[in-house]
Amino acid sequence: MGDKNNFLKPEYFYNRELSWISFNYRVLSEARDKNRPLFDRLSFLAITASNLDEFFMIRVASLKDMVQVNYTKKDIAGMTPEKQLAAISEKTHQLVHDQYNIYNYELIPDLNKNGINIISHYEDLNKEQSKYVDEYFKSEVYPVLTPMAVDSSRPFPLIRNKTLNIGAILKVKSNTGKNENAQFRELYMSHYSKKKNSENVGDLDFATVQVPSVLPRFVEIPSADDNVKTFILLEQIIEKNINNLFLNYEVISAFPYRIMRNADLSIEEDDAADLLIEIERQIKKRQWGQAIRLEVEDGIDKRLLKTLKNELQIIDKDIFKINGPLDLTFLSKLDKIEGFDNLRKKGYTPQPAKYLNGNDNLFDQIRDHDILLHHPYETFEPVVNFVRQASKDPNVLAIKQTLYRVSSNSPIIASLAAAAENGKQVTVLVELKARFDEENNIIWARKLEQAGCHVIYGLVGLKTHSKITLVVRKEEDGIRRYVHLGTGNYNDSTAKIYTDMGLLTCQKAIGADATAVFNMLSGYSEPAVWNKLAIAPIWLRDRFTQLIERETEFARSGKTAFIKAKMNSLCDPGIIASLYAASAAGVKIDLIVRGICCLKTDLPGISENITVRSIVGDFLEHSRIFYFHNNGFEEIYMGSADWMQRNLDKRVEILFPVEDEELKKEIVHILDIQFSDNTKARIMQPDGTFIIPQTAPDVKKICAQEYFCKEAITCTNSRKKHHHHTTNFEPLSAETESI
Repeated sequence: MGDKNNFLKPEYFYNRELSWISFNYRVLSEARDKNRPLFDRLSFLAITASNLDEFFMIRVASLKDMVQVNYTKKDIAGMTPEKQLAAISEKTHQLVHDQYNIYNYELIPDLNKNGINIISHYEDLNKEQSKYVDEYFKSEVYPVLTPMAVDSSRPFPLIRNKTLNIGAILKVKSNTGKNENAQFRELYMSHYSKKKNSENVGDLDFATVQVPSVLPRFVEIPSADDNVKTFILLEQIIEKNINNLFLNYEVISAFPYRIMRNADLSIEEDDAADLLIEIERQIKKRQWGQAIRLEVEDGIDKRLLKTLKNELQIIDKDIFKINGPLDLTFLSKLDKIEGFDNLRKKGYTPQPAKYLNGNDNLFDQIRDHDILLHHPYETFEPVVNFVRQASKDPNVLAIKQTLYRVSSNSPIIASLAAAAENGKQVTVLVELKARFDEENNIIWARKLEQAGCHVIYGLVGLKTHSKITLVVRKEEDGIRRYVHLGTGNYNDSTAKIYTDMGLLTCQKAIGADATAVFNMLSGYSEPAVWNKLAIAPIWLRDRFTQLIERETEFARSGKTAFIKAKMNSLCDPGIIASLYAASAAGVKIDLIVRGICCLKTDLPGISENITVRSIVGDFLEHSRIFYFHNNGFEEIYMGSADWMQRNLDKRVEILFPVEDEELKKEIVHILDIQFSDNTKARIMQPDGTFIIPQTAPDVKKICAQEYFCKEAITCTNSRKKHHHHTTNFEPLSAETESI
């Protein structure tokens, strides 16, 4: 069974999309965890809603496009696009049902117990609250609204992607009052009569109004109890007062609705004279892409639903009837309510980097030894300082950096601009095709160009997903190149909530490779030889395959063989086939895969030596780490790529080695703790489900993320105690330390 083709049978793989839904269920389980603070649980429920939105806008939209052009090729699990859509529809309807069960029957009761009341229906308001809501509508809401009726002269309006709207069925009033302008009424009724006769629609009309996103989604109102805070949702305020928007009509019924549109950009880069302008044009199309999902409130008027269904051209299986408020992403904002500190998780402050001290020049420290960074347990500030110091250092000649996603007020962008203004050669690759960050990146690209930076947009047909910064510095002994390589984005905001690793080094071989990377990106010149870095799409796939096959050969020759790897997603059929072949040969393979995993464990004679676990916790697991035992000569790599086809074949990615022995031990320690997690880790079962590992009562509970927080704080306190900085910090023992 050595031939990899033997391991490519459809029954050996899970479907990618169904695996993603399984991941979102793991996130949803955090919303049910009563050991979590209540606001934390609300945030996790909001995350599942946000995740599902993006899933539909991109993945489901892509499958629908395939079906429309009669594309019938099967995926690695043997499913056609049409079959995938049917399975996705069933699973996502169940997921939404489960989301709202948690919201209605677990989280809302818990909020009530803790003195927070969210009004379910505006009919539940008492007189004082009702009066307050009406006044709020008149003063704050009404001026912002744009009600739109639909008739022969006013076609069905553009309903923007992801917006919350209220649809209404209207009937013209038969008696509009004695004081009404008679001439206006005559014209109005004449127009209505013609419309009624020409369209044969009876005496009912449709109207819609968008719930304005510029106003708060939930509004505090007076409470009957001083110990309770009461809130009502903005759409309920509008529903209660909707008669004021259509004065010549009687409102028969009104219900909220929301649509999801195809937001998968289709960019013909070869034909785009200016990629930046073409992407700007495509972004606007997101607002009116094909409608692929309609959310409505359960119990919606059938006539209203029929109108929406027909106008939006939505089929029944793409309609989601919701038992509760639409768009649960608003729940993450409840954390902003003043007070209720007992419902919040205590925040964690990232600690100083273990392998750095705060006294010496950063370049001097990198020259002395490679520096490992572990975010968010350790602060992202050294990365920001790396660019900031380079921008000011008179000896720095050039700075080159790739930017995939950056924060809205990025200090790194500010430093790059300052460096250019200081006369340094600054080259920045801004990836315009970073999904849903396109607009933000276009803004930064223009600002950097205005500051004098040389901005490039990557290679045609490829996303540049690698995370690399090169600083060229003139020193006494000549030119020296300093490099930062990372597993995560140069985003100081997400660095506080994403777990990522970084390496600061001035190794000559890596510096030469870093220069080659930027020459390739800016001038399409690939070097004849690469030293340390493996680059996708050139030869990263081959490198991973070689490393896996080397362990396979060790196992076949009776030697100990191990692979440990951590990533976000695993769905590349070639890599999975190589892992199956390795497992069949006796290689022990332990994987941490946060999200999508198409590999199956416990296939007899194939994957019995493979374990897969997923960790979903306070921080989003984002680092990519790859460990190969190599017959005792351990090799460790980190990088920007997951084991996915898009990363290996369609993106510019970088895999880099960690060769310093002390740093290698640290990474092994990090992996060991994560593989010891018995609190937030979930182990994949033979049927594809994930369960929390069962442990005996006397076994210490280990939560890897809490462990690393505590370890970082202990390291900081140890330094303070000894009044000096040291890298000789002894890690906590996973066996003895209870988190």
